[in-house]
Amino acid sequence: MSNQNPHQGQSVATAGVLLANAEEAMVIMHGRGGTNHQALALSDYLNVPGFAFLAPQAANHSWYPHRFIAPRKSNEPYLSSALNALHDVIKHIEAQGIPTSKIMLLGFSQGACLCGEYAARHPKRYGGVMILSGGLIGTDDELTGYKGSLDNTPIFLGCSDVDEHIPEKRVHQSAEILKKLDGNVETRIYPGMGHTINNEELNVVKSIMEQVVATEL
Repeated sequence: MSNQNPHQGQSVATAGVLLANAEEAMVIMHGRGGTNHQALALSDYLNVPGFAFLAPQAANHSWYPHRFIAPRKSNEPYLSSALNALHDVIKHIEAQGIPTSKIMLLGFSQGACLCGEYAARHPKRYGGVMILSGGLIGTDDELTGYKGSLDNTPIFLGCSDVDEHIPEKRVHQSAEILKKLDGNVETRIYPGMGHTINNEELNVVKSIMEQVVATEL
């Protein structure tokens, strides 16, 4: 770890099937103030057989210091380091012979923003991208320049209409950008929910996990 790469060298917690024996994998990114072990607790609910779960830890429990709608530069070098931490886990999974079409990304809050931003910057076919209370990162005028194809990757955005951290407008902006990148996007806005994850969202995630398992390479 260094001042320029604060999140490199942090721990990665695991659950589910051993990666060496898995055919599918999910990377779970925690939110601000959280831990990778707390994030990994979601695997208790997402108990679809066959998946290895991996959850990287942010240095000092925060992936970047300011709001995700702040200018990107204000969140550096933490933002780039966080995206690199996610990239490193994905590459580690691929090195075990699991293609990205069998890798799902799931995040909550800061972690959701990172999953969406990573997929938009590195578009290809993923097993799924689950953005729970999050959106693409940067100011409105920074949400440009995304190129490539997500190749019909299932993408789910779930958020409250009154989330104090996530403006509903940004959820819809993000969904439109991800659609233009050929994502198979579904958005659900929950009235009055607050900043949390609900059972309906977890059921959506499980249904996509089951699709990933059923998909032949």
